[in-house]
Amino acid sequence: MPYHPMMIQPMRDEVTRLGVKELTTVAEVDAVFGDHHGTALVFVNSVCGCAAGMARPALAKAMQHAVKPDVSYTVFAGGDVDATARARSYFSDFQPSSPCFMLIKDGEMAQMIHRHEIEGRNADMVAGALIAAFDAHCGVTA
Repeated sequence: MPYHPMMIQPMRDEVTRLGVKELTTVAEVDAVFGDHHGTALVFVNSVCGCAAGMARPALAKAMQHAVKPDVSYTVFAGGDVDATARARSYFSDFQPSSPCFMLIKDGEMAQMIHRHEIEGRNADMVAGALIAAFDAHCGVTA
């Protein structure tokens, strides 16, 4: 059962203010993943304790980096249940995780930062991992 929309709206806003596009339906997810070229970051947003509390600020820091994905998207686990499940279905070889970051290059998973790589770390450490992934896989200066 999804969380009440009022409860998660501030967490959604924290991400969309960064220019990250929300994918709230299966159709939106399919349109993005169906035939994607270039690099895309997909952030699985969540309410899950300290991991989510560090993931969103880390994303804000990483998005200030000169090298970043061509596009950035988010789905909200516990909010957009069907959209999240569909996004995860494209990468079923990877254990579902919320929150998490999926960096996709030309339709293939390039790197995933799981919840266990976010928990127990501060926002700067998580941002550093994202920036390293951007540098390794994006290679385009914004």
